[in-house]
Amino acid sequence: MPQDWLRWPEEQAREYRARGFWDDRTLDDLLRERADRHGDRLALVSGEERLTYARLDALVDRAAAGLSALPVERGERVLLQLPNRDEYVVALFALLRIGAVPVLALPSLGPADVESLTRASEASALVVAQGRGRNDPRTAAARIAAAVPSVRRLVVVGDPGDTGGVSWDSLLEAQPRTRPPGDGSATDGTAGNGGDAGELALLLLSGGTTGAPKLIPRTHADYGYNARASAEACGVGEDAVYLAVLPVAHNFTMVSPGIMGTLSAGGTVVLSPDPSPTTAFALVGRERVTITSLVPALVPSWLDEADRTGHDLSSLRVLQVGGSRLDDTTARRVGPALGCRLQQVFGMAEGLNNYTPLDAPDDVVCTTQGRPLSPADEVAVVDEDGRPVPPGSPGELLTRGPYTLRGYYRARELDALRFTPDGFYRTGDLVTRSEHGDLVVVGRVKDQVNRAGEKIAAVEVEEQLMGLPGVRAAAVVGVADPHLGERSVALLVCDGTCPDREAVRGAMLERGAAPFKVPDEVREVAVLPLTGVGKVDKRRLRRELEGV
Repeated sequence: MPQDWLRWPEEQAREYRARGFWDDRTLDDLLRERADRHGDRLALVSGEERLTYARLDALVDRAAAGLSALPVERGERVLLQLPNRDEYVVALFALLRIGAVPVLALPSLGPADVESLTRASEASALVVAQGRGRNDPRTAAARIAAAVPSVRRLVVVGDPGDTGGVSWDSLLEAQPRTRPPGDGSATDGTAGNGGDAGELALLLLSGGTTGAPKLIPRTHADYGYNARASAEACGVGEDAVYLAVLPVAHNFTMVSPGIMGTLSAGGTVVLSPDPSPTTAFALVGRERVTITSLVPALVPSWLDEADRTGHDLSSLRVLQVGGSRLDDTTARRVGPALGCRLQQVFGMAEGLNNYTPLDAPDDVVCTTQGRPLSPADEVAVVDEDGRPVPPGSPGELLTRGPYTLRGYYRARELDALRFTPDGFYRTGDLVTRSEHGDLVVVGRVKDQVNRAGEKIAAVEVEEQLMGLPGVRAAAVVGVADPHLGERSVALLVCDGTCPDREAVRGAMLERGAAPFKVPDEVREVAVLPLTGVGKVDKRRLRRELEGV
């Protein structure tokens, strides 16, 4: 029986199934089907590793057997924090295969964020990679495993060292039980992927969390539909070669169409170890990449490098840009510089995805952020009183549909604020909508900074700043930036000497904050302006900083 936060109203659920949006397949079934249908096709490239669908499926079998032997049980949450490497994909599908629930943690999250995420999900195990120096993930993971009661196991890709964890390679020594071709049952005899497609499949971290993380539950049915429909909207089929440049734990890289969408279509996924154009262009030329995804902050350096690269980029058909708004001027440079089609993407881990159509006129592609993916996506643009606004007028975007959550994970109080009584999700994004349904992102309602696609909760950073010596008041606002979308500016009222950015950076990193949460700019001010009800007037601050 699904939990309340997974439950769509029965009438809507029946409609989604009747119209073919949902089916009975689990996410792991998508891989199994492709492995059985054409096992010799190339599925995954990571460094020197080249895995066919059959080989990937066999590794997932072995990893599933090893995880079950730990044991990891059906329904248990397991936090994954790995860089872009083949072990991530194998671990993800192995957990799905045994009925466990992967919790997708970005590699950039600091130790404090990872611990909060572990506690909120009550994860029973952590999977991290061996690193170097003071930021070695093994060190933080070992401390978290000792501090959080739910954690029983630590798995390390690489050498576990003195963490008390087990090595990933040792899990692969397990011998899975054989199965007939096409049999989707579990290879370990304990969990199986033949469960209800309406069950919890994985947990994503919502951007802009404050204090306790907001966890997004996605089911096999809704996430699988999200992946398959995105692949179709992006022209991804068996001949597609998708380059994963952004972290694979990001919803954009996972399912828009990303890894899930590409594998469900029978294409090839290529993992890039970093997002630099030098690395990526070499992979595009070597693997004949057809589609990849970027956040706006990366686009200018890619366009500049394209003018001087010696790599053959002629295979590239589509460059997706999402995570925050891409400015119109840069958008118009993409086609001429890279010789491919730009596709803008506006979406959220909570569900709704919007894509500019591949056959849309350049003016639409370069100036809007897309149209809803599904014919069953319901969207409304409303004013502060919840009344619909006319086309072209800004308002908050509300949405519900076959792949948009109906509630956060175990967060009833939050749900009361983020959802309307009839189930529409309040996105907090300010948009305009044209008569043709094209959306343009113009701002946000919620108090967060959207920096290069990473959503930073202002109050979370402000709390850290208030803990610094001499700081009496702090405000963090986002200011428009041509490369980052928004840069974060911290305004401090201080007694005595005010800390500069380097001091702020050092203190926040020491406390376990993620590097991207460190303000890009720190300014000292005499006072912070207040609204009539005594709150910091951030609209005024933003106008002053932008010189409006």
